Amino acid sequence: MSGNRKPFHMLSCLLMGLIVMMAASMTARAGEEKASSQEYLDSLNVGVAVLLDSGTDENTENSMDGTIGDGADETNGKDGGGETVDDVLMAYNSATEVQVTEEAIAERLDGRKTGTEGEDKEGSDLVMADVQYTLNVRAKASEDSEKVGVLYKDCGGRILERKDGWTKLRSGDLVGWASDEYLLFDEAAESMADEVGNLIVTIETDALRIRKEPNTESDIYALIAQDDELDVIEVIDDDWISVKYNNETGYVSAEFVNLDFHIDEGETIASIKAREKAEAEAKAKLTANQGAVVVGADDTRLLAALIYCEAGNQGYEGHLAVGATVMNRVRSGAYPNSIYSVIYASGQFTPALNGKVARVYGGNIPESCMTAAREAINGATNIGTATHFRRVGAHDGIVIGDHVFW
Repeated sequence: MSGNRKPFHMLSCLLMGLIVMMAASMTARAGEEKASSQEYLDSLNVGVAVLLDSGTDENTENSMDGTIGDGADETNGKDGGGETVDDVLMAYNSATEVQVTEEAIAERLDGRKTGTEGEDKEGSDLVMADVQYTLNVRAKASEDSEKVGVLYKDCGGRILERKDGWTKLRSGDLVGWASDEYLLFDEAAESMADEVGNLIVTIETDALRIRKEPNTESDIYALIAQDDELDVIEVIDDDWISVKYNNETGYVSAEFVNLDFHIDEGETIASIKAREKAEAEAKAKLTANQGAVVVGADDTRLLAALIYCEAGNQGYEGHLAVGATVMNRVRSGAYPNSIYSVIYASGQFTPALNGKVARVYGGNIPESCMTAAREAINGATNIGTATHFRRVGAHDGIVIGDHVFW
């Protein structure tokens, strides 16, 4: 047995000498490039693990005790030049000032096996506003900084930068900083986006047929132009997508559209000012006095009766809109020039033709309807010069209450 041990003992000494030389070399490098020393050390640690495996083949009893080399039957590696893994690790740690453990070696090896070493899982760049109304977005990450825009409830954007409890984001044309206190990130942001976002189809051809059924033989609702958008109901299969169209379910060919998930975007201060100016101008145009018309008390009551029949269950805005429609016709050369003639024109107002207006005229008319009639006669309007109205959904126009005016 002793004769067989000498070659292995000599091999062990040579290997240990090599390890000591490698450790000394790494010590010199540690002061210049600590990160490189750590990587070099890791490679040595892998070498230690290989030596341990080799020891298992030559001497199973000694390797089970965690020793490297031979001659450890009685001294547990302390005599005959043998060293334990703990001894080697201690020498490495002392030489490099980098603390290494057996667990660290194992983790390093695991990382190499799985390919995850050094990889950081990146979170989503989606961010959502977590407010009841609006969230101010500022030029810099400070409450004292200039306000550049706002995010509304359910608005979202993309993260550009984060620091000190603030996030720089992009939401449409709006770019600025918002406090993290009022934002949602990662899974919370994704969850909200799923709830409030809409899947949109954008047309990628000159014109697209919206069909009544998901097949090319079906009748069509309409042709819509390129770059128009439609709300998606469901992606049926690779060929067809169901969409919303004028309160109906239509079908478009998936071949000619692009699917996009849409989240509401914020507004810049410049956009807000432009929008408010346009709204004010539109309101001024809609409510500009159209000029009083001289009528008798009977005409006022007749108009109030029609208002009650058409919009009695609505608020004052709905009352005024119906009254203004009649008076716009009276002022227009395209219609009769009296309230009575407009109301009783053939095929125009059903309540007048079926006798309901006459019955209301002879009864009690609510004061709100009388007030709306007087105001409309004096030129007030909230629908501009519109001369028609229908139930909502039957036409495009100005929607007030249950009616759309145009």
